[in-house]
Amino acid sequence: MASDNVLTALIQQVECYRHLAKLAMSQHDHVRASRTADLLSVLAQRQEMLDQIADLEQSVSPAKKRWAEYLNELTPSDRVVAEQMMAESRKLLEEITTTDRNDALVLQQRKLNLGREIGLANAARRFNRRYAAAAYSPRATTLDIQR
Repeated sequence: MASDNVLTALIQQVECYRHLAKLAMSQHDHVRASRTADLLSVLAQRQEMLDQIADLEQSVSPAKKRWAEYLNELTPSDRVVAEQMMAESRKLLEEITTTDRNDALVLQQRKLNLGREIGLANAARRFNRRYAAAAYSPRATTLDIQR
């Protein structure tokens, strides 16, 4: 009976990873298009999925720690399912991680570009202030009209 609970939790966990992978792709689209509000919504949904995965992990973790023994306790058909679920969860985690890494690079590049633009804007503002001060401030005349 415990094996059935673990196998059920494994299957549910993979479903969560599938949903998380779809959310990661949606996140990727929002990052690329700079849709911040949509991105925040997706991140909230991802957190919900991660919470579900963590809850399921409490059921799955003891079996993972003794994976070979656990597999031997299963029927051949359940063993195949358990191995498929583990393989798919690893594959999905890799896809999600890769997508997240790419998004982090895009966001980092955007941050660097924004920093550069802020630096240029600050330099332009300083230049304009100096120019205005030089062009429009009263100057002391150096011409001696007494002579």
